[in-house]
Parts: sequence; C-alpha cells; structure tokens
Amino acid sequence: MADMGSFQEAVTAWAAGGPGDPARELAERLAVRTVVLLEGPSDAEAVGALASRRGRDLAAEGVCVLSMGGAMSVGRFAGLLGPPGLGLRLTGLCDEAERGYYVRGLERAGAAQEEVFVCAADLEDELIRALGVPRVEELVEAEGDLRALRTFQRQPAQQGRTPHQQVRRFLGTKKGRKIRYGRVLVEALEPDRVPAPLDALLAGLRPPGAPV
Repeated sequence: MADMGSFQEAVTAWAAGGPGDPARELAERLAVRTVVLLEGPSDAEAVGALASRRGRDLAAEGVCVLSMGGAMSVGRFAGLLGPPGLGLRLTGLCDEAERGYYVRGLERAGAAQEEVFVCAADLEDELIRALGVPRVEELVEAEGDLRALRTFQRQPAQQGRTPHQQVRRFLGTKKGRKIRYGRVLVEALEPDRVPAPLDALLAGLRPPGAPV
C-alpha cells in the first residue's frame, strides 16, 4: 500500500538519477501538496515529533517531510518537486550557514517566494537553548547516555567549551544519536518553549482554510 514513505523513497531515487514517473504517480495518488526540505533525518524526526504532539498527521494533510541528505542537494530536489517538476509547494528548515543553499536552490527552481525557516546555529542548538543544559542532561541520563556524555566532556578537545557546546557536539558523535535526540528533545519541550523556527514551520503547514 502506497504511503508517504513510498513517495519519499521515490523522490530520493529520482534525485539520484532514477525515473520520475513513480514519484509523479505517488504524488497524485497521495494528494501531496507541500514538501518540507530538510538537511537530514534528525530534523525530520523533530518536525514529526512536534506534529504528533499537536495532534497533526502531516501525511494525511498532504505534507511530505523530506530528508535530503545534505543542504547542498536543495537545488536538485527543488527542481524536481517545485515549479519545473511536480509543481508542489516547497518550504524548509535550515541552519543559518545553509541559508544560501536554500535561497539559490529555490530561486533556480522558480520558487524563491517560498518561505524557509532559519535556525540560529542549527536545530539542536535551538532545542538545547529552549530546554536548558540541566534538562537536556536529565534526558541524556534517561536515555542511558550520561556516562558516555561525561566521558566525552573530559576529553581534551572539549576543555574550554561551554556545557551547551559540549552537549551539542555530543549529540552528533555517534551514528543515529542525533536522530534519536531530535525526537527526544522535542517531546520534552514545554508548549511555550518550542523554538521559533520550528514552531513557525509547523504553523505554516496548515492546509488552506484550516483554523490557526
């Protein structure tokens, strides 16, 4: 049975040089209207977690949350999914350092008017600031990673860095950890502490005519 995961796989294969017909057919069958272009799977986990907390089913709303495997791919995906390709609405969430890739990629695809939400450093940085380091360390302990964090913090390369910087770096040191914590950190947020870029992205994904 076709689902949004099938569409994501078809688009990724298309971007890698495969045929576009499977993605085109699935977009029509699933009534896809918007694609959220994200650098990686940890961002996708965070977006999905916030949507779930707010009772949203993005796939049912015709929204595809797509991990591109790097911000430099945004031009290729925008060309396939935006005005030159499937004609879908595009949006995204990126780090400040990646804003240029998004701006240029969307401009080339004729989608420069689409809104992209920018994190000051990256989404993990925004989430750690929203929660505070003590709360993040509580979550790390609950996940069974506190000993690994303390070992990491004692490394010579981490001396002189703030606890915030150390925790942020720690989340990216092991394959899969950043993805897991993308969801863990979002699920722990107080409702009024959701980072502004993530909050605005989700608000902007509401279907036309839906109440705010």
